[in-house]
Amino acid sequence: MDSIDRLINIFKKFPTVGGRTAGRFVYYLMKLPKEEINQLTAAITELKNKIKLCELCFNPFEPFGFTQDKSDGKLCPICQNPSRNKNLLCIVEKESDLLSLESTKKYNGLYFILGGTVATMKKEDISNLRIEELKKRVKEGNFSEIIVALNPTPEGRTTSVLIESTIKEVIPSPNFKITHLAKGIPVGGELEYADEETLESALEGRK
Repeated sequence: MDSIDRLINIFKKFPTVGGRTAGRFVYYLMKLPKEEINQLTAAITELKNKIKLCELCFNPFEPFGFTQDKSDGKLCPICQNPSRNKNLLCIVEKESDLLSLESTKKYNGLYFILGGTVATMKKEDISNLRIEELKKRVKEGNFSEIIVALNPTPEGRTTSVLIESTIKEVIPSPNFKITHLAKGIPVGGELEYADEETLESALEGRK
């Protein structure tokens, strides 16, 4: 396999990128000046070396020297922010869903990134999610409401059932309510691609 095919295969592993798009990426890179290629490789290396996952919500962030709660760079800016509502927890599938909800500026609670969804309740599928970490987060938190904000897809619905049973397993008689986003998002759609107005309505109408 030559270097072109090798790089195409790497790009094909990216989400939503097929063979044709991967090929366009590679041929575009071939036309760039060496300086820009060096900038790209340096940025990728820096991303891998500097970005950490928040210990509470698993949101990727770049730690800085100063932290508001003396967490030594272990918590992201959202979890550090003293103005956030610590009684609200929103469970999302992936980082881009968190960013989409944040863009509405209608939610001021905390988050938990599950890391994916499952199509079945098989043990091997569930093991890819942060279920144990979620149990710990729920047990140690003081939440009055937990919002399950997963995509309205078959996988999202299956995972929502799993999350609810997990929460009830940790705290059988919870003093909080479990809610879901309203039906403003079309069935089969994804939070990542929903407009802000639709997300606002889904948040405000949750039940």
